[in-house]
Amino acid sequence: MINYAIRLVLTGALVYLMPKLFSGITVDTLTTGVIVAFVMSILNTFVRPLLDLISFPITFLTLGLFSLVISVAVVYLCTYLVDGFQVSGFFTALIFSFLLSIANSIVGSFQD
Repeated sequence: MINYAIRLVLTGALVYLMPKLFSGITVDTLTTGVIVAFVMSILNTFVRPLLDLISFPITFLTLGLFSLVISVAVVYLCTYLVDGFQVSGFFTALIFSFLLSIANSIVGSFQD
């Protein structure tokens, strides 16, 4: 549980710092960044598998490229659920989800 809390705070800090890299992302406060990290973890745990299951035929036909659209949809759903977090543009949301995935992998590699 403490590992999850550490990962959540570090990911929230990274979410808070991402608007410095990209102009299409807006995060109001550090608390909003941590909330975004929490909501994204919930969405990736419960909603994403359902979307993957429903869209399996399309993903199969596009050789997996439709999974990028699902990633962007999850980011847009997070912007709808969290006040103070905005992402404008498809490619900005795609880059955000890609960088967040890499950051989670890096943070997770330092934990047991």
